Amino acid sequence: MGKSTTHLMGRLWRDGIRGYVGWIVLAVIFMLVAAAATSYTAYLMKPVVDDVFDQKNESRLWIVAFTVLATFLVKSIANYTQAMLMHFVGLRILSDMQNRLFSHLSRMDLAFFHNHATGTLISRFTTDIHQMKVAVSNGLTSLGKDLMSLVGLVYVMFLQDLELALITFFVFPIAVYPIVRIGKRMRKVTANTQQEIGLFLTILNQTFQGIRMIKAYGMERYEAGRIADNVETIRVLNMKAARIQTMARPIMEFLGGVAVFVVIIYGGLRVIEGATTTGTFFSFITALLMAYDPMKRLAGLNASIQTGLAGADRLYWLLDQEPTIRDKPHACDIERIRGEITFEKVSFSYTSNKSALTDISLNVPAGKKVALVGPSGAGKSTILNLIPRFYDVDTGVIRIDGQDVRDVTTTSLFQNMALVSQEITLFDDTVAANIGYGRANATREQIETAARHAAAHDFIMELPGGYDTIVGEQGVKLSGGQRQRLAIARAMIKDAPILLLDEATSALDTESERHVQTALNTLMEGRTSLVIAHRLSTVTHADIIFVVDNGRIVEQGNHANLMALGGSYKTLYDMQFDDELGPVTKSEPVPVAAKI
Repeated sequence: MGKSTTHLMGRLWRDGIRGYVGWIVLAVIFMLVAAAATSYTAYLMKPVVDDVFDQKNESRLWIVAFTVLATFLVKSIANYTQAMLMHFVGLRILSDMQNRLFSHLSRMDLAFFHNHATGTLISRFTTDIHQMKVAVSNGLTSLGKDLMSLVGLVYVMFLQDLELALITFFVFPIAVYPIVRIGKRMRKVTANTQQEIGLFLTILNQTFQGIRMIKAYGMERYEAGRIADNVETIRVLNMKAARIQTMARPIMEFLGGVAVFVVIIYGGLRVIEGATTTGTFFSFITALLMAYDPMKRLAGLNASIQTGLAGADRLYWLLDQEPTIRDKPHACDIERIRGEITFEKVSFSYTSNKSALTDISLNVPAGKKVALVGPSGAGKSTILNLIPRFYDVDTGVIRIDGQDVRDVTTTSLFQNMALVSQEITLFDDTVAANIGYGRANATREQIETAARHAAAHDFIMELPGGYDTIVGEQGVKLSGGQRQRLAIARAMIKDAPILLLDEATSALDTESERHVQTALNTLMEGRTSLVIAHRLSTVTHADIIFVVDNGRIVEQGNHANLMALGGSYKTLYDMQFDDELGPVTKSEPVPVAAKI
């Protein structure tokens, strides 16, 4: 970040403004009309005073009065039209930028989102882009309407009294230096403010998402304190920005007062001496006073533009970030696949100082059910995440049907896979929409069929609106087991040849798990299924079981072979079996009758 004003203005022109040049030109035409009307109003003061009041000419009174009325009518229509055109352009640029930013971020990989807080990203869509829109609208309006009005009024002043105009304007170049300095300070303060607003949105997001835990641990006061500190920081920065931005006004007001002082003294003496007429003097001073407002807005324009450029700087920094995982230039679409998955000496690390997987080699035959088991943190989910290229391997190759996953398009890769994770994602929409999310244009019948297979139909029908019930953000209105069954239904309706199940039944009670496991077994027939299971009893019928420990494959085989081997798998299975039996079963005394 920290690009120059010229660089950012050039990008804004290319990316946003240039596409609406026609509308802007039309707005400028109406600005020109409004500026001409403003200047003509000041010019009319001469005949009003000289012809009407000094000469007491009644016929000229009506002509001048209707001319003034017509001038104000034209000015009003022109101002309204140019304002609406500039609002249209500003809002179009805003929506274009928001769409472009979302499209760009949707292509970024998971690591990017893990490294950037949600609130910070959201602030780019709201605060930063809105400030850009305001800067563009205000900038174009001031450079158009205000500048042309000022030029027209200055022309009237020089037309009426050249000597007086030259004397008046010697004071204004003095204001240039402080106004430029104000703009630079404004940009720096605005950048700091936007950063704090991003942090504020992040804290709000985390607080609302974790409100259950906050209440459970009685941390409301602590969170309120964090918010209060952040709000106070934003208030201080906004106050500083207001102080800096407001400085331009008193500078221009004082200089305007100096100019009026000079005009009254020098111009008044010229009228008294008969060097000029009263009407000429009033026309001149009217033009000077009317020039005050556009001059004030132009003085504050630099600060306004620098505020918008601070947002543009942050926005373009984000748009310049490239995803680490992207399609190769000549990547091909992978067609409907059989589903054989092969890892060849794969190593991977999330950070440079610790390896998550080391020299992993495994083969998942097409159409088979394969399980990954092992202790927590062993690397099972990492193996699953590498298959759809949520991350890329550090070394080695992952192939699907013999093709390196890095040689095919990510879109076609995703289309051939369905994922059910232990981290359930549901949208604040209807039950039907959440299930159908896995398949475009899914019919209600297909949605209901998937829900039945996922043992979800019965509880859905008990909801107030059935399939049209809004589930709330992240499915907050549903239980953990209900959310997981909707996620399973979503995977079922996608009908992909590869299923990735990351502890897909971990949140279910025994009865629900039995129903879902039966449905999953039916779903997995003829498909390649890679399953991470918390309960080893659910994968005893897997064709192949890989035991993962400390980022390595330590054992592989089916359940019977691994139990006979007596290694890590048997230890895990026996520990889980003992846990399921519980200590009470072991310690209960044997009834006397059972001993006979």
